[in-house]
Amino acid sequence: MVKITLSEHVLSEIRRRQLDIREIERIIQSPEQEVPAKKDRVIIQGRYFDEKENKKMLLRIIGERSEGNFYVITAYKTSKIEKYWKGEM
Repeated sequence: MVKITLSEHVLSEIRRRQLDIREIERIIQSPEQEVPAKKDRVIIQGRYFDEKENKKMLLRIIGERSEGNFYVITAYKTSKIEKYWKGEM
């Protein structure tokens, strides 16, 4: 199990963007995709059904991985799954 640390920035973004912390934790523990990002960061993403939006969404979590740890810098949800998904859906 990966130890998750949340930045102050992502805590405010979770509130502002009305993200579900349980979905963030679930996707970090079992990502559908990992995409390399700038500055030695990684984007972990996973699809889920958003009850508030009443549709399938993509949750993208940007952070830094180190031995058994994942430091979350920011996270956001989008309905533009095709735009960000790598490979076949």
